[in-house]
Amino acid sequence: MAANEPGQPTLAGLHWSSNLPTPAVALAIAAHPDDVEFGAGGTLAKWAADGCVVHHLVLTDGSKGTWNPDADLAALVKVREQEQRDAALILMGGRPTGTVTFLHQVDGELDSSLTLRGEVARCIRTVRPDVVLGHDPWKRYRIHPDHRHAGLLACEGIVAARDPHFYRDQGLAHHRPHALLLWEADEPDHAENVTGFVEIKLGALEAHTSQFESTMRALSDDQLDAFRARITERLAELGRGHSFPAAEVFKLIADL
Repeated sequence: MAANEPGQPTLAGLHWSSNLPTPAVALAIAAHPDDVEFGAGGTLAKWAADGCVVHHLVLTDGSKGTWNPDADLAALVKVREQEQRDAALILMGGRPTGTVTFLHQVDGELDSSLTLRGEVARCIRTVRPDVVLGHDPWKRYRIHPDHRHAGLLACEGIVAARDPHFYRDQGLAHHRPHALLLWEADEPDHAENVTGFVEIKLGALEAHTSQFESTMRALSDDQLDAFRARITERLAELGRGHSFPAAEVFKLIADL
Protein backbone atom coordinates (compact mmCIF):
# COMPACT_ATOMS: atom_id res chain seq x y z
CA MET A 1 0.00 0.00 0.00
CA ALA A 2 1.37 3.40 -0.98
CA ALA A 3 1.79 6.07 1.69
CA ASN A 4 -1.08 8.21 0.42
CA GLU A 5 -3.48 5.35 -0.34
CA PRO A 6 -6.56 5.34 1.92
CA GLY A 7 -7.19 2.49 4.33
CA GLN A 8 -5.09 0.49 6.73
CA PRO A 9 -1.32 0.20 6.16
CA THR A 10 0.45 -3.08 5.61
CA LEU A 11 2.65 -4.56 8.33
CA ALA A 12 5.66 -5.02 6.08
CA GLY A 13 8.95 -3.64 7.39
CA LEU A 14 10.70 -0.65 5.94
CA HIS A 15 12.80 -1.18 2.83
CA TRP A 16 15.62 1.27 2.24
CA SER A 17 16.24 2.87 -1.12
CA SER A 18 19.25 4.92 -2.14
CA ASN A 19 20.49 7.50 -4.62
CA LEU A 20 17.66 9.02 -6.62
CA PRO A 21 18.53 9.89 -10.20
CA THR A 22 19.83 13.45 -10.28
CA PRO A 23 16.79 15.69 -10.73
CA ALA A 24 16.83 18.51 -13.25
CA VAL A 25 15.40 20.84 -10.61
CA ALA A 26 15.25 20.56 -6.81
CA LEU A 27 13.54 22.80 -4.26
CA ALA A 28 14.58 22.77 -0.59
CA ILE A 29 12.04 24.28 1.82
CA ALA A 30 13.39 25.31 5.22
CA ALA A 31 12.17 27.00 8.35
CA HIS A 32 15.34 29.07 8.86
CA PRO A 33 18.56 30.05 7.14
CA ASP A 34 21.03 27.14 7.61
CA ASP A 35 18.36 24.39 7.92
CA VAL A 36 18.84 23.33 4.29
CA GLU A 37 22.59 22.94 4.75
CA PHE A 38 22.20 20.89 7.91
CA GLY A 39 19.45 18.70 6.45
CA ALA A 40 20.49 18.12 2.87
CA GLY A 41 23.62 20.09 2.02
CA GLY A 42 25.62 17.11 0.79
CA THR A 43 22.81 15.79 -1.37
CA LEU A 44 22.15 19.16 -2.97
CA ALA A 45 25.86 19.73 -3.60
CA LYS A 46 26.08 16.33 -5.28
CA TRP A 47 23.09 17.02 -7.48
CA ALA A 48 24.28 20.52 -8.35
CA ALA A 49 27.64 19.13 -9.47
CA ASP A 50 25.71 16.81 -11.81
CA GLY A 51 23.75 19.68 -13.36
CA CYS A 52 20.72 20.03 -11.07
CA VAL A 53 19.30 23.52 -10.58
CA VAL A 54 18.88 23.93 -6.80
CA HIS A 55 16.35 26.39 -5.40
CA HIS A 56 15.93 27.44 -1.75
CA LEU A 57 12.71 28.59 -0.08
CA VAL A 58 13.31 29.93 3.45
CA LEU A 59 10.12 30.59 5.39
CA THR A 60 11.19 32.68 8.40
CA ASP A 61 13.48 35.68 8.81
CA GLY A 62 15.86 34.06 11.31
CA SER A 63 15.40 36.96 13.72
CA LYS A 64 15.58 34.76 16.83
CA GLY A 65 18.97 33.35 15.81
CA THR A 66 21.10 35.02 18.49
CA TRP A 67 21.69 34.72 22.21
CA ASN A 68 22.40 38.45 22.50
CA PRO A 69 19.35 40.05 24.17
CA ASP A 70 20.43 43.48 22.89
CA ALA A 71 20.96 42.46 19.26
CA ASP A 72 19.75 44.64 16.39
CA LEU A 73 17.26 42.16 14.97
CA ALA A 74 16.65 44.06 11.73
CA ALA A 75 20.37 43.95 11.05
CA LEU A 76 20.48 40.25 11.97
CA VAL A 77 17.75 39.46 9.43
CA LYS A 78 19.79 41.11 6.65
CA VAL A 79 22.92 39.23 7.73
CA ARG A 80 21.13 35.89 7.79
CA GLU A 81 19.61 36.42 4.36
CA GLN A 82 23.03 37.17 2.88
CA GLU A 83 24.52 34.17 4.66
CA GLN A 84 21.83 31.99 3.09
CA ARG A 85 22.58 33.35 -0.38
CA ASP A 86 26.29 32.73 0.17
CA ALA A 87 25.65 29.19 1.43
CA ALA A 88 23.39 28.40 -1.53
CA LEU A 89 26.07 29.58 -3.94
CA ILE A 90 28.60 27.29 -2.26
CA LEU A 91 26.25 24.31 -2.60
CA MET A 92 25.78 25.15 -6.26
CA GLY A 93 29.53 25.05 -6.84
CA GLY A 94 29.72 28.81 -7.38
CA ARG A 95 27.24 28.68 -10.26
CA PRO A 96 24.22 30.89 -9.39
CA THR A 97 21.69 28.77 -11.26
CA GLY A 98 18.96 28.50 -8.62
CA THR A 99 16.94 31.05 -6.68
CA VAL A 100 16.85 31.83 -2.96
CA THR A 101 13.38 33.00 -1.90
CA PHE A 102 12.40 34.30 1.54
CA LEU A 103 8.83 34.46 2.86
CA HIS A 104 9.91 36.74 5.76
CA GLN A 105 7.73 35.16 8.44
CA VAL A 106 8.76 36.07 11.97
CA ASP A 107 11.17 33.50 13.39
CA GLY A 108 9.42 31.42 16.04
CA GLU A 109 5.94 32.43 14.88
CA LEU A 110 5.56 30.34 11.72
CA ASP A 111 2.22 28.61 11.21
CA SER A 112 0.87 26.32 8.52
CA SER A 113 -1.90 28.63 7.38
CA LEU A 114 -3.82 28.45 4.13
CA THR A 115 -2.19 31.70 3.03
CA LEU A 116 1.33 30.37 3.52
CA ARG A 117 0.35 27.06 1.93
CA GLY A 118 -0.59 29.07 -1.13
CA GLU A 119 2.78 30.84 -1.14
CA VAL A 120 4.62 27.52 -0.98
CA ALA A 121 2.43 26.19 -3.79
CA ARG A 122 3.22 29.33 -5.78
CA CYS A 123 6.94 28.69 -5.43
CA ILE A 124 6.55 25.03 -6.44
CA ARG A 125 4.50 26.01 -9.49
CA THR A 126 7.05 28.68 -10.41
CA VAL A 127 10.31 26.71 -10.17
CA ARG A 128 8.67 23.35 -11.06
CA PRO A 129 10.97 20.99 -9.13
CA ASP A 130 11.31 17.29 -9.78
CA VAL A 131 12.22 16.76 -6.11
CA VAL A 132 11.17 18.76 -3.05
CA LEU A 133 13.11 18.50 0.21
CA GLY A 134 12.00 19.65 3.66
CA HIS A 135 11.64 18.99 7.38
CA ASP A 136 9.80 15.89 8.61
CA PRO A 137 6.75 17.45 10.34
CA TRP A 138 5.90 14.18 12.12
CA LYS A 139 9.19 13.79 13.98
CA ARG A 140 8.36 12.69 17.51
CA TYR A 141 9.24 14.94 20.42
CA ARG A 142 10.07 17.90 18.21
CA ILE A 143 9.82 21.06 20.31
CA HIS A 144 10.63 23.72 17.69
CA PRO A 145 7.31 24.77 16.14
CA ASP A 146 8.89 26.38 13.06
CA HIS A 147 10.41 23.08 11.92
CA ARG A 148 7.09 21.30 12.37
CA HIS A 149 5.10 23.94 10.49
CA ALA A 150 7.72 24.21 7.74
CA GLY A 151 7.44 20.48 7.16
CA LEU A 152 3.66 20.65 7.02
CA LEU A 153 3.83 23.56 4.57
CA ALA A 154 6.16 21.59 2.28
CA CYS A 155 3.82 18.59 2.26
CA GLU A 156 0.60 20.58 1.98
CA GLY A 157 2.15 22.94 -0.58
CA ILE A 158 2.88 19.97 -2.84
CA VAL A 159 -0.75 18.86 -2.66
CA ALA A 160 -1.94 22.38 -3.47
CA ALA A 161 0.59 22.84 -6.28
CA ARG A 162 -0.17 19.54 -8.00
CA ASP A 163 -3.95 19.97 -8.26
CA PRO A 164 -5.37 22.49 -10.75
CA HIS A 165 -8.27 23.71 -8.61
CA PHE A 166 -6.16 24.98 -5.70
CA TYR A 167 -5.24 28.68 -5.81
CA ARG A 168 -6.47 29.21 -9.34
CA ASP A 169 -6.12 32.96 -8.84
CA GLN A 170 -2.33 32.52 -9.02
CA GLY A 171 -2.60 32.10 -12.78
CA LEU A 172 0.11 29.43 -12.71
CA ALA A 173 -0.02 25.95 -14.20
CA HIS A 174 -0.25 23.17 -11.63
CA HIS A 175 2.85 21.04 -11.08
CA ARG A 176 3.42 17.63 -9.50
CA PRO A 177 6.98 16.86 -8.26
CA HIS A 178 8.23 13.30 -8.61
CA ALA A 179 9.45 12.87 -5.04
CA LEU A 180 9.61 14.41 -1.58
CA LEU A 181 12.60 13.87 0.71
CA LEU A 182 12.13 14.72 4.40
CA TRP A 183 15.24 15.36 6.46
CA GLU A 184 15.40 14.96 10.27
CA ALA A 185 13.20 12.00 9.48
CA ASP A 186 11.54 10.08 12.28
CA GLU A 187 11.62 6.88 10.22
CA PRO A 188 14.16 7.34 7.42
CA ASP A 189 14.09 4.89 4.57
CA HIS A 190 16.28 6.49 1.90
CA ALA A 191 20.03 7.20 1.81
CA GLU A 192 21.96 9.52 -0.47
CA ASN A 193 25.66 8.85 -0.93
CA VAL A 194 27.40 12.19 -0.28
CA THR A 195 30.97 10.93 -0.47
CA GLY A 196 33.12 13.69 -1.89
CA PHE A 197 30.66 16.43 -0.94
CA VAL A 198 31.11 16.64 2.83
CA GLU A 199 33.56 19.54 2.54
CA ILE A 200 31.10 21.48 0.40
CA LYS A 201 28.36 20.87 2.98
CA LEU A 202 30.69 22.09 5.72
CA GLY A 203 31.66 25.15 3.69
CA ALA A 204 28.01 26.03 3.18
CA LEU A 205 27.29 25.61 6.89
CA GLU A 206 30.24 27.80 7.76
CA ALA A 207 28.82 30.58 5.56
CA HIS A 208 26.30 31.06 8.40
CA THR A 209 28.81 32.84 10.62
CA SER A 210 26.10 34.49 12.72
CA GLN A 211 25.21 31.01 13.98
CA PHE A 212 28.65 30.00 15.19
CA GLU A 213 27.70 30.74 18.79
CA SER A 214 24.06 29.69 19.05
CA THR A 215 23.88 26.68 16.73
CA MET A 216 27.38 25.42 15.97
CA ARG A 217 29.12 26.13 19.31
CA ALA A 218 32.14 27.19 17.27
CA LEU A 219 33.55 30.42 18.73
CA SER A 220 37.18 29.32 18.48
CA ASP A 221 39.28 27.42 15.98
CA ASP A 222 39.22 24.37 18.25
CA GLN A 223 35.44 24.52 18.56
CA LEU A 224 35.06 24.94 14.80
CA ASP A 225 37.29 21.90 14.25
CA ALA A 226 35.11 19.96 16.72
CA PHE A 227 31.96 21.03 14.89
CA ARG A 228 33.41 19.88 11.55
CA ALA A 229 34.43 16.58 13.13
CA ARG A 230 30.92 16.03 14.56
CA ILE A 231 29.26 16.60 11.19
CA THR A 232 31.81 14.48 9.33
CA GLU A 233 31.53 11.56 11.75
CA ARG A 234 27.74 11.71 11.73
CA LEU A 235 27.66 11.45 7.93
CA ALA A 236 30.15 8.57 8.09
CA GLU A 237 27.99 6.82 10.69
CA LEU A 238 24.91 7.21 8.51
CA GLY A 239 26.78 5.88 5.50
CA ARG A 240 28.14 2.75 7.15
CA GLY A 241 24.81 0.97 7.09
CA HIS A 242 24.64 1.44 3.32
CA SER A 243 28.29 0.79 2.41
CA PHE A 244 28.82 4.50 1.68
CA PRO A 245 31.74 6.44 3.19
CA ALA A 246 29.25 9.27 3.92
CA ALA A 247 25.48 9.60 3.62
CA GLU A 248 22.49 11.79 4.36
CA VAL A 249 19.23 9.98 5.13
CA PHE A 250 15.61 10.93 4.52
CA LYS A 251 12.05 9.72 4.47
CA LEU A 252 11.20 9.27 0.80
CA ILE A 253 7.63 9.85 -0.38
CA ALA A 254 7.42 9.06 -4.06
CA ASP A 255 3.67 8.70 -4.67
CA LEU A 256 2.87 12.38 -4.95
